[in-house]
Amino acid sequence: MTITDRLTQDMKIAMKARDKERLSTIRMVKASMQNEAIKLGKDSLSEEEELTVLSREVKQRNDSLHEFKEAGREDLVEGLEREIEILQVYMPKQLTDEELRQIVQETVQEVGATSKSDMGKVMSAVMPKVKGKADGTKVNKLVLQQLS
Repeated sequence: MTITDRLTQDMKIAMKARDKERLSTIRMVKASMQNEAIKLGKDSLSEEEELTVLSREVKQRNDSLHEFKEAGREDLVEGLEREIEILQVYMPKQLTDEELRQIVQETVQEVGATSKSDMGKVMSAVMPKVKGKADGTKVNKLVLQQLS
C-alpha cells in the first residue's frame, strides 16, 4: 500500500471520527503530493517521490516549530507538534545514531574521502541510502565528524 493510499484511508477514518486536526494535516500532505505530481507532470508519484514530499512536510514543520519556540509562541508550538506526530506515522522508521554513523563510515570508505573537501561527494552518496530515514542536518554533522 502506497503512502497516498494510506493517507486516503486514514482521511476517511478521520472524517468518520470527526478528528479535525488529523483530517486537516492529512489533507495538507495530500495536497502537497498532488501539487508535486502536477509539477512533475505525472498522474501519481512513485514511493520515493511520496517519501520526499512527506519528508519535506515534516522538515518544514520542524523548522517552524523551532522558530515558534524561539519566539515563545507556545500556542502554535502545540499544534505543530501534533501535526509532526501525525506525519511521523507515515515516515519509515528512523535510523538510530549508531546505524547512521555506520552508514556514514562505510560511505566515507567507499568514496575514498579523506578531507572536508570531499564533503559533497560523501553527502551525495549517503543521502540516497538514508532518504526519509534520517535528518539531513544530522547526516551532515556526522560526515563532518568523520572527515575531521
